[in-house]
Amino acid sequence: MNFDGEYSNFVMESFEFESGRTLDNVNVEYWVNGTPKYDDEGNIVNAVVYCPTLKGRNSILVKSHDIIYDAFFADYFFIKITALGAPNSCSPSSTGLKYDFPHYTVKDRVNFKRQFLEEKFNIKKVAGIIGEGVGGFEVYTWACEYPKDVKFIIVLNTTFKTYGYRYVMLNAADAIIDSSDDFYGEGYSVSISKLIVAISRLLFVGYFPKKVFEELSNAEIDVLMGDYVDESLFMDIHDFKSRNDCLLQYDVSDKLENIEAKALIIGLSDYFFFNDEKDILPLKDLIKDSKIVLFKEKESFYDDDDYSDIGLEIISFLKQFE
Repeated sequence: MNFDGEYSNFVMESFEFESGRTLDNVNVEYWVNGTPKYDDEGNIVNAVVYCPTLKGRNSILVKSHDIIYDAFFADYFFIKITALGAPNSCSPSSTGLKYDFPHYTVKDRVNFKRQFLEEKFNIKKVAGIIGEGVGGFEVYTWACEYPKDVKFIIVLNTTFKTYGYRYVMLNAADAIIDSSDDFYGEGYSVSISKLIVAISRLLFVGYFPKKVFEELSNAEIDVLMGDYVDESLFMDIHDFKSRNDCLLQYDVSDKLENIEAKALIIGLSDYFFFNDEKDILPLKDLIKDSKIVLFKEKESFYDDDDYSDIGLEIISFLKQFE
């Protein structure tokens, strides 16, 4: 499955945040592919929403998408919706509101997508939701808050609350931003650009398994980090700050028992931000109908890695809904 194709835009008349603030003329960027199926009343019944990680081409799902998509192109209508707070959808940068953009939560992000689905496609319930990393935050939140609206969920390398390494890193990033007097200025200064570079270097550690840092030379790590930082230079600091504030507050640990969807939960060992013992294994008891699968990390972490084993695990899970 490749999300490099053409995206479309839809404008919602308004969107109300949990805080009570409302924005008008709210843009939503989205991508669709696959084959929609309808019930007797004309409702789409096979929509699968994809909530991506922030890892771009290093996404594990991206590496196994083709095999999943080829197997289920005729069975599901795939929808990717650019999240609330992200560029090209409604965000601090795209609205021009910058630091005055409404504070939002992960539940706001879910409500943003649910409202779009209903307004654009008249979809009130989805067949499934798939997410990785921070995209998995939306998956868990969706399934916890609206348990009857989804049949299955698939999550990879994600957690049900912000704590530990992730909390420390996000908290440190927030402190770096607060240290700048230019954040609340009208334009972009050199110091703001330096902030983005500093934050990117800090968060880089969460994008690869520990094995990468232990086995690569410093020169090889510099190359990887340089590529990551170069990509981050296109990131707007106000978009990042809003998202960072959102993720710092994320916690659905007390709502997991609400989930009614069948769940496939996949973990890859040896990541700083996601811990098998705390983030993955306990879910077998916390989510009623769940399957837990743990994979050891690959020998390397490059574009030619074979992630078909993960794709096949997902295919096996999805076959029960045919």
